[in-house]
Amino acid sequence: MAHPTPAEHTPAATTERIGIKVLAAISFSHFLNDLIQSLIPAIYPLLKEGFALSFTQIGLITLTFQLSASLLQPLVGSYTDRHPQPYSLTLGMGCTLIGLIALSLAPDYGLLLLAVGLVGTGSAVFHPESSRVARMASAGQYGLAQSIFQVGGNGGTAVGPLLAALIILPQGRQSLAWFSLVALLAMFILWRVGGWYRQRQLQERRQPKAASRRAEKSRPSAVWPVVLLLVLMFSKFFYTTSLHSYLTFYMMHKFEVSVRSAQLYLFVFLFGVALGTILGGPIGDRIGRKQVIWWSIFGAAPFALALPYANLFWTGPLTFVIGLLMASAFPAMVVYAQELFPGKIGMISGLFFGLAFGLAGIGAALLGWLADLRGITFVYQVCAWLPLLGLVAILLPDMRKNPDNEKYMSRQP
Repeated sequence: MAHPTPAEHTPAATTERIGIKVLAAISFSHFLNDLIQSLIPAIYPLLKEGFALSFTQIGLITLTFQLSASLLQPLVGSYTDRHPQPYSLTLGMGCTLIGLIALSLAPDYGLLLLAVGLVGTGSAVFHPESSRVARMASAGQYGLAQSIFQVGGNGGTAVGPLLAALIILPQGRQSLAWFSLVALLAMFILWRVGGWYRQRQLQERRQPKAASRRAEKSRPSAVWPVVLLLVLMFSKFFYTTSLHSYLTFYMMHKFEVSVRSAQLYLFVFLFGVALGTILGGPIGDRIGRKQVIWWSIFGAAPFALALPYANLFWTGPLTFVIGLLMASAFPAMVVYAQELFPGKIGMISGLFFGLAFGLAGIGAALLGWLADLRGITFVYQVCAWLPLLGLVAILLPDMRKNPDNEKYMSRQP
């Protein structure tokens, strides 16, 4: 690798110093945002008992949340590609705050669905714009920046069930209102990030618009890779939602452990997800995103196939390894797609985060129905085959083999 000239070195270093602060802020905000969101599935046993819900109704709660998040995200991203909104992150978190308070007070199932829909709407605003901020602050290390951003969310998702077990399950659903303080903290941080975003936006307005014209030329050849990515997204998120939404019920049914003990196994899985997320991006920067996507999904297949037949001792390590491997794919997928459409960062980020939420929601509803019909153990026996679809990743074009693309991407902010 060539060493930078003095003229190149100083701006890069300055950008990197600024980027570290912004990436830390946006990652921590992602941590707080997803901590709040992860409280919803973490309190499913409480909601199931309090409202006498079936597994199908539990799945519909997840579906409502995921669809409200997923359907709006590409629209938000597409709009902000053309009309950037630096302070929309704060407004989105405000919507999450209202939904959280409503969730703690909802007297019936209908209002419960409305409350989770509000939380999902806040997520729809947060993810595409915060992913754009992470890329703006990346100093060219797109995979690393995406991993730092995403690992904040995975960390929040992992901590949420622990806080639910320690605070909400003993104190009751009304104790959710205390987490409004978390949302207020996130709003304050995101307001500061919005100020940086606005300054960066003013700087970019003075730069030439060649990137958008080049992006137009990249679209026709990107159709087939996007189709392959959709297949991989289906495989990844249908399988991981079976663990995220129903692992506690699986542990309680198969091994007769307590709710609190089952939550600890969920934490082990989510900790593996967080670790895989932070590793996937920088490894993709180094060896190629296609290689990361290929090995992370297909490589999880042997462990997924073994999980339904494992005893209590081996269930923890298996779920950890599955979470570690499969989570490493998503940062690589997002950056890979952004490289296919470099002029549509917001739309692509919103589309892929939206698909992640949407596929997880549809999967939760269908798997809940299947659990009611055939039992929760059968769900894991069927889903264990999904990671084998990771084989299609071998058909993805290797972006590293296109020197023209590499030269272009190195000039992106």
